[in-house]
Amino acid sequence: MNKLSQHWKKIANCSMAAVAGLTSTAYAVNDLPGGPAVRQLNLHVPATKLAAEQSSLHMFMMAICLAIFVVVFGVMFYSILKHRKSLGHKPAHFHESVKVEIAWTLAPFIIVIFMAIPATKTVIAQKDTSNADLTIKATGHQWRWGYDYIKGEGEGISFISSLDNAHRILSNSGAKGDMPDDYLLKVDNPLVVPVGKKIRIITTATDVIHSFAVPSFGIKQDAIPGFVRDTHFLAERTGDFYGQCQELCGKEHAYMPIHVKVLSEADYAAWVQKKKAEAAPAAAKSDAAATQVAQAPASEKK
Repeated sequence: MNKLSQHWKKIANCSMAAVAGLTSTAYAVNDLPGGPAVRQLNLHVPATKLAAEQSSLHMFMMAICLAIFVVVFGVMFYSILKHRKSLGHKPAHFHESVKVEIAWTLAPFIIVIFMAIPATKTVIAQKDTSNADLTIKATGHQWRWGYDYIKGEGEGISFISSLDNAHRILSNSGAKGDMPDDYLLKVDNPLVVPVGKKIRIITTATDVIHSFAVPSFGIKQDAIPGFVRDTHFLAERTGDFYGQCQELCGKEHAYMPIHVKVLSEADYAAWVQKKKAEAAPAAAKSDAAATQVAQAPASEKK
């Protein structure tokens, strides 16, 4: 009996240790502003008008679904309980009713129309990429993002954004120790945009299908090799916002985060000047090399 008791005691201790480990792991990471939250059950906190409309539409649809669920199952369980055989009820013998047929055909049709009107409005708003203040091409690579500023303030800036190396090392070691709140979401070069400006994102890819998605902005657009797609957002507040590639693009799909840094107009202008100043020496060196090659004798070119 003592051996059995000790056996169960060991099992209980192991279970408590496992629960404690899971609990400490869960609390090791805090909510990430602009990204996922601990035990998140709903959509990300919206940072754009479009994301707010999507969130409202989501709750509206959920309310309709809940009402339908309550009515349908309420009628069903009421009928089962109040008309059961033990109370003396006998099954009715009838075939069809034109009135009932019309009612249960019209009711879903009216509900669908009622749902389609706000949904269509939101979908149209998602697709309206006209009159953008800034156009950026996001190119998916295995496994990083390339950003090219092709129109607006910052035109000509290009860079590659990859997972921060410290996070890759942490992942390779089994993600042990204190976990940063932005684990596997931190990058070396975030996408920088100004607040209050409409940003058009053109997506494409060089190898396989990727997907550019930032939940707080309410955007998700596939990046397909050989094709060009676009989406847009207008951030209403400054801060850091996070997303990930949402198409299974290969073995390092989990290491392809998106980090968007939204700055004030003044800070964005300063960032643009800094990036152009950094690129100037490299551009000058490239131009000098091209000039030297062009001026070299024909024998040297061979």
